[in-house]
Amino acid sequence: MRKANLKPAGEESEPRLPADLRKALAATSTAKAQWRDLTPIARRDFISWIESAKQPETRRRRIEKACSMLAAGKRRPCCYSIVSFNLYTVLAATPRAKAQWSDLTPVARRDFISWIDSDKQPETHRRRIEKACSMLAAGKRRP
Repeated sequence: MRKANLKPAGEESEPRLPADLRKALAATSTAKAQWRDLTPIARRDFISWIESAKQPETRRRRIEKACSMLAAGKRRPCCYSIVSFNLYTVLAATPRAKAQWSDLTPVARRDFISWIDSDKQPETHRRRIEKACSMLAAGKRRP
């Protein structure tokens, strides 16, 4: 497994805004204003939630719901496991693990996140992220 370059908090890169979400935000000024006020991590969470949809209809509904939530002042997608920036970065650097992550159910994703987050020591946390990506790349679906 290739080790990712983990950035310290505060150095998050701006996520790429999908065209369909950009179009929907442009049509709703309050949602667009709220979007601009979000942190890059919060934007990434919305984008990740939308892009995790397997069906085009589900993606369309999530975009509508995201605009509605943003217009209502919400700053995070509901009912979605928040992926730490460090895990997100390592998954992005490991295509097989990222593909396997995309195929997991929300419950399985929560299991991985809970296992990773259960140890608060920074070094152990980092090792668990790498171990989770190794497990995912090997086809394992549970920690």
